[in-house]
Amino acid sequence: PPTMLRDEDTEADFQRFLRRVDDVTNLLQGLNSPDTAVREKALAETEKKLQEQGGSTEEEIESRTTVNRTLINTSVRTFPSEIKAGLSSDGFLAALERDAKERAQRRRRNEQLADALKEQGNEAFRAGDFGLAVQRYSEGLQKLRDKQELYTNRAQAYLKLHEYEKAISDCEWALKCNKNCLKAHFLMGKAHLALQHFTESRQCYERMLQVDPQKQSLFQDCMNEAGLEEKRVREEERAEREVQAGNVGAASFIQELLQRISSPGQDLLYYSGGIRLLAEAVKSCTGQTFFRTNNGFSILRNETVRGAFCAERKSPAEVELCVSLLLLWQAACAGNEENQRLLLAQAGVSAQLPELLSSGPAQIQRETLALISLYSESENGRRLLLRQDLSGWLQILMTFVKSTDARADSAMNILSDLSREKRFQTQCRAMFSTDVLPLFTQLLFISSLSKVDFSALPRSTQENFLRHTVPCTLCPAHCLSCTLPCTLSSPGYQQCVFAVLGLMMNLLLESNGVIQDFAVPISARCLALLSHQEGRIVTRAIGVLSRVLPASPSAVEEVVKAGVVKKMLKFLKAGGQLTSSYAIKTLSICTKSSSRAQQELLRWDKRFQVLLKLLEAEDELIVGNAAFCLGQCLLLPGAASSLLGSSVVQLLLRQAGGDAQRTSVQQNSAIALGRLCVAEPRHIPQLRKLNGLAILNSSMKYVHSS
Repeated sequence: PPTMLRDEDTEADFQRFLRRVDDVTNLLQGLNSPDTAVREKALAETEKKLQEQGGSTEEEIESRTTVNRTLINTSVRTFPSEIKAGLSSDGFLAALERDAKERAQRRRRNEQLADALKEQGNEAFRAGDFGLAVQRYSEGLQKLRDKQELYTNRAQAYLKLHEYEKAISDCEWALKCNKNCLKAHFLMGKAHLALQHFTESRQCYERMLQVDPQKQSLFQDCMNEAGLEEKRVREEERAEREVQAGNVGAASFIQELLQRISSPGQDLLYYSGGIRLLAEAVKSCTGQTFFRTNNGFSILRNETVRGAFCAERKSPAEVELCVSLLLLWQAACAGNEENQRLLLAQAGVSAQLPELLSSGPAQIQRETLALISLYSESENGRRLLLRQDLSGWLQILMTFVKSTDARADSAMNILSDLSREKRFQTQCRAMFSTDVLPLFTQLLFISSLSKVDFSALPRSTQENFLRHTVPCTLCPAHCLSCTLPCTLSSPGYQQCVFAVLGLMMNLLLESNGVIQDFAVPISARCLALLSHQEGRIVTRAIGVLSRVLPASPSAVEEVVKAGVVKKMLKFLKAGGQLTSSYAIKTLSICTKSSSRAQQELLRWDKRFQVLLKLLEAEDELIVGNAAFCLGQCLLLPGAASSLLGSSVVQLLLRQAGGDAQRTSVQQNSAIALGRLCVAEPRHIPQLRKLNGLAILNSSMKYVHSS
């Protein structure tokens, strides 16, 4: 490719070009001026410029860079004699217009040539011939020196050739053409990162986000990559300092073990023993670094080791070797993102993991699940997993849920972790009906249900489950009733109930007509669980009540008859933010449609001490529901009078005139305050004293907009 000028020469040429554009613009403005004197002055200045330009043509041609730019026309044109004689400026303007058209035509031709060369460069880049790509992009820049795409494309090719300084220079030129060039900031960040200029790299990514705030996800990925690369470099520098300080014991031991394992011709037990020793040696951060820098992940190059790892039917010795390998990788990858990346980059490892899960002995399956768990526990690890083909993973992991040992918990934890990622959720939807739904249905009725936390399943799986099972007899009520055969006090029962309640809460987030048919038995089952000794089960049971009752007035009537109001007040007095949130929500649902619930609340909470305390809570959801309950109860005769002498006016005013994010807080408080004063006028003096009329008037906008 042609030789580029030095940056300072090219910069000077670029600035010279910009000055000429400004001069021509000023002259054209002068020639178009209605003032005759200004036009004559501009005409004289134009002739002078043309004479000066003609005298410097040869010098400028010699100094023109090999990478051409669109310049002001340097060839002196003979102007018509009429213009030189000063007859009119019209002829001069016509000449300038013709010259501008010619320059525009030349630019269009150059643009076409530059675009063609760019496409040739792109084809070479896609073919992996990065040197040829650089050449084509450079030839394109000879035709058109201000085309930012050619600079960024060439920078990308330079990155592939590991010529990072040249890549940075091209990105800088692209930004001169367009300061908001997103690709230039991105590629410059990559080049600085490759040069281990971590601060400069992050600054480039930050400028990229400033240009386009919608690139938050890309920005976060880039910043994570920079952080991981800096962590890798720091770890290796620390390990190197230890060696230089004379602490060579661990490094020498790891090197010696790797050499022994790589030696061919030994039996399987020999390799298994060495790998076990190596696993113990690499558990520290420094040990993990020594393992990586000594090419420890190339251990599968040993034919005997690889053969045992990939064998379909493994002998006891091969099983031992495979388990030893999995333990080694767990030790090397625990908390180490770079090692995790390198492991999955090894040929055959990512493809072999699902094979080990689906066909290996139980011991191999346990250790494989433990290895995968190391990845799923962290965001970066999950991203590495999701680069693999997970089409078969979901079904394999679901089959482990039926296990009666630790494999069930490990598989469910992995599913729960992966379900946070949108890509995995998409894959779940794609294969749900054919691969997962049959397994999911079976799992509701197997005796090992106590091992399963269905609430940890991907939300998309739960939604599809409800959608597919609505036409069948299998429905949310059966989820809860499937726990009945179990013994109430058994740990398995407790885990089972907790899991099913979690599933129920998530399923009830989706409104469905079938819920109405089963709301009464579900509510009855939850009421029975309110006396359970396990607090987390009680909390979830109240949560299910708060979500199932809105679907059925009949269910509300039944739970009120069964004493739900008194029970909710008991839990509200005990405290606990999550439990209180569910309990006050349940009370608000009951008092909304049941006068009996209102009477029960007034009966068991004289002077509404519990509700007044909740009005001071920090949780806006609790405050809003407490104000709603109070407003409903104030419809009862004598309820407002029972609050005389209390701080109710002050509390309601504070919430009605506050700045809560939930407008229901202001709305419910304003309604309750209005009903209070209407039912008992003796509250009005206190309202006036606190300037409450003005506050109440301003808060009425929330009532009118509701």
